[in-house]
Amino acid sequence: MPFGMKSVIVAGLLALFSLVQSATAQSYDGFEQGREVTGERAVLEFRDRIAPENDMTRDRLENLLPALMDETDLDMWLVINREYAEDPVYFTLVPQPAFAARRTTILVFHRTEDAFEMLTVNRYPLGAPYEAAWEGGDLDAQWEALAALIAEKDPERIGINVSSHWPVADGLTHGLHEKLASVLPTRLERRLVSAEDLVIRWIETRSDKEMEAYGHIVGLARSVISEAFSSKVITPGVTTTDDVAWYIRQRFEDLNLAPWFNPYVNVQRPGLACEADQAFCGVEGVIQRGDVIHTDVGICYLKLCTDTQEMGYIAHIGESDVPEGLKAAMAVGNRWQDHHTGAFGMVKTGNQVLADTRAQCDAENYICSVYTHPLGFFGHAPGPTIGMWDDQDGTPVRGDWPVYPNTCYAIEGNVKAEVPEWGDQHVQIKLEQDACFDGETVDYLAGRQTVWHVGK
Repeated sequence: MPFGMKSVIVAGLLALFSLVQSATAQSYDGFEQGREVTGERAVLEFRDRIAPENDMTRDRLENLLPALMDETDLDMWLVINREYAEDPVYFTLVPQPAFAARRTTILVFHRTEDAFEMLTVNRYPLGAPYEAAWEGGDLDAQWEALAALIAEKDPERIGINVSSHWPVADGLTHGLHEKLASVLPTRLERRLVSAEDLVIRWIETRSDKEMEAYGHIVGLARSVISEAFSSKVITPGVTTTDDVAWYIRQRFEDLNLAPWFNPYVNVQRPGLACEADQAFCGVEGVIQRGDVIHTDVGICYLKLCTDTQEMGYIAHIGESDVPEGLKAAMAVGNRWQDHHTGAFGMVKTGNQVLADTRAQCDAENYICSVYTHPLGFFGHAPGPTIGMWDDQDGTPVRGDWPVYPNTCYAIEGNVKAEVPEWGDQHVQIKLEQDACFDGETVDYLAGRQTVWHVGK
């Protein structure tokens, strides 16, 4: 699923994001935050995205990063990159447009009790909000300048991006690590520590400015799903699941929205077994009347990513409504969501949220599976892993990360419910809706699906 912009133009853009989030609010069987999201939604041209992206980036750097460095007890943070082998966090830290690091690009963040500095040691300066501590020489001079800068600042704990368990926090390459160690005197080399905790907190935490736009971004994905599951796209007996998947993919392409994975579509129907112990139910092929359809899509826009799964139904001729058994199954899925989001809480780890959710499912005899993950700059972002589809007993290390406020998640999982109209065959309700935790409650960024998409 998501700066300090002073200009009237950018303020107007952010206001636009709020205005275009118009959607029809619906509630089914008492479930809150149900919403249908339909219709065209605003998407900025490429050149117009630079200003809000840079505003959000600068806001994060100036207002969020110093606090996180204090929280994780780092006096200095080094992010060292080479062209086309950039650290995964690099593009979250630099202003746009930026397609790559230039030669060797070194970012230095230095915190004291009285000041916070954002410095570069680069052949080519980055410009605001960074101040160039050195520029213009050869590679050897660049590394000498970095060593001199570190010696001058004399930090006690110097964070570098090395990690055994978190790929996003392991961006310092072996060669660069060796070079850094070789140019530092022993007393400073000994102060190098993993910046793992800082990287995770930086990537997972959302700012107020990002939250202003995030709901709109999620709504873009949801509106395309609604369109793809309609009679505008699907002709029963003719259209295939692959056709619908390609329609979604093409719509994102037309809107200049980058996917972070390619969408896929499948169907369930009477006669296609969906066993209680089956991981995933559904097949590909021609879509027929009476089919349940499902898709999974993910896009990134204004540096923030989404991950959404929704369900649809293709009505029989003369059928005016979704079968009651399918409505009831959707309600089970929504109740699972309520149990799951209700399990979120400060100090809890991802594994604890998983255990509490599963305990609620067991108490109500639901056949459920939980695999919720953080969202933000990445679709599968760092932060607390809350179940894996193939492991419901807890995830070591990543599942032990605590839930922090101002973090966002793909609330992802599935339930199975018997459908009387299908001879009590199971249907698998696969839901994934993007939401954020504010420290007390979980709120869906663009509502959630509580009623079926219906194609006629």
